[in-house]
Amino acid sequence: MKTRVLVMNGQRIVQTDRPKPGEWETAKIDKAGPLRPGIYNVYNALPADKAKATEGPVIHADKDAVYQQVGKAFVKHDRAAFERPPEIGATLSVSYAQNKAVVATPGPKLSRGVAR
Repeated sequence: MKTRVLVMNGQRIVQTDRPKPGEWETAKIDKAGPLRPGIYNVYNALPADKAKATEGPVIHADKDAVYQQVGKAFVKHDRAAFERPPEIGATLSVSYAQNKAVVATPGPKLSRGVAR
């Protein structure tokens, strides 16, 4: 079963491709919060590399996994690795210690540019 998330007009719409492949069925509608508008194909998510930390917004969570956007790609974390599931839309840094997810809020990005 494929899942995608549509964010538009302040709404977050979770869709699945049941009953026929290629036809999307709306499973859930809720507030988008801080998520940016767009189509998030979380079915393309790759399993998280437990040796590296991932940083980005949490797009979706279901009973099995937590989906996070990293750059333009998506990673899938095992939901059982979290003590409690992260908030949807929160930008987090997720790393692993002894197969448990360690969640932190990333600090501000510093740059050496000219302020205009």
